[in-house]
Amino acid sequence: MRIISKAAISAFAKTHHDSLESLLHWHGIARRAVWSHLTDVRADFPHADAVGTFTVFNISGNKYRLISVINYRWQIIYIRHIMTHADYNKGRWKL
Repeated sequence: MRIISKAAISAFAKTHHDSLESLLHWHGIARRAVWSHLTDVRADFPHADAVGTFTVFNISGNKYRLISVINYRWQIIYIRHIMTHADYNKGRWKL
């Protein structure tokens, strides 16, 4: 999968230092993946969820959330948001 944008990971990790290792682990797995649908994603990330048009990943033992849009046909993951679980629960990212 092609991931757009790794810069989002770096930016988030600047303020949440403990997230970097988990985010880079997610990035490494996702970059090498070939997914056709959510079932494939869950083979690598069992707690990934579909929320509307988004795929949400738990990061750092559910401390953080990575919200993405996955284009399976073109094998592209668009990182839309990375946030704390508390910010995720507020739901503003859905707008």
